[in-house]
Amino acid sequence: MKQTTYLQKLADHSLLVLLFILLFLPAKGSAELLDRVVAVVNDEVITLSDLENEGRALFQNISAKTPPESLQETLNAAREDVLDALIENRIVSQKAKEYNISVSPEEVQNAFERMVSKSGLSKEEFMAKMKESGMTEPAYREQLKYQVLQGKLVSADVRSRTVITDEEILDYYDTHYTSQVSKGGLYLLQIGFLWRDKANPDASPEVLRVNKLEAMKKAEEVLAMARDGKDFKELAKQYSELPSAVDGGDLGVFQIDEMAEYMRNGVQGLKPGEISEIIETPDGYQIFKLINNEDGTIVVKTPLEQVKEEIRNMLYEQRMKKSYDEWITGLKDKAYIQKL
Repeated sequence: MKQTTYLQKLADHSLLVLLFILLFLPAKGSAELLDRVVAVVNDEVITLSDLENEGRALFQNISAKTPPESLQETLNAAREDVLDALIENRIVSQKAKEYNISVSPEEVQNAFERMVSKSGLSKEEFMAKMKESGMTEPAYREQLKYQVLQGKLVSADVRSRTVITDEEILDYYDTHYTSQVSKGGLYLLQIGFLWRDKANPDASPEVLRVNKLEAMKKAEEVLAMARDGKDFKELAKQYSELPSAVDGGDLGVFQIDEMAEYMRNGVQGLKPGEISEIIETPDGYQIFKLINNEDGTIVVKTPLEQVKEEIRNMLYEQRMKKSYDEWITGLKDKAYIQKL
């Protein structure tokens, strides 16, 4: 009985596809094809005009920037991607109907206002940017409506099954926010000031001399603050001109033989908690603080409580993406999808 039902369903869908094709064919003697079906998703069709409208801005951008010899191939690939997105949209919308989930005009308006606010532009500027990209306001609002609908459906069907445990948070924290000092290792913080302008490598000797004096003055002032008890990490965030500044000057654990000579000479002999003298480098001045050098010591970069919720949110987003991908794949597997 199940086999007969399946075959009957397959036959019904085949007839449906044929019916849609016939409906969208031009009348006999018509000079041109007005529209055609490019895909069937369960009992709904996606037409060529749907595809072109959805991808208009993308297709225009590709046409303007792609060399002629590869234009058609690039456009074909883009149309395939847009069609796949439209198919996914239809499946999600159909599932939402099954759950009686809908989106009100007020929810779309709220989403639109949020996007304008996030952009940092006035509404007029936002609309101008949208027009420049080839997107119309009705089309953009339709996209927002789908995103709101998708969010509701994910909340109902996926989010409730996505849980991050404290054990998972701790495992991530131990891996990414702590390090172990091995034999001969030094856990260091760094503050640096540059005098060589990489954007102006041909600066005159006089300019470089002035830059060096200014960099040294900054280094002396910050060193005095650090030795006066100011928090070294906060000083690094506020004054350091090196990439490590965003992490409070945290360099992690270095072995002595991994260090540049100037760095090695400056930190050898320091005891935990001590701050180095100002060290001259090829393009600046640096100050180091030794946090720990005891073999086997676990060094905590940031207290767990400060980053626990940040880690939870990051792991949750990763898990949600994976769960959503698996969920949408499952919906596709159960759906009748036919590209034409």
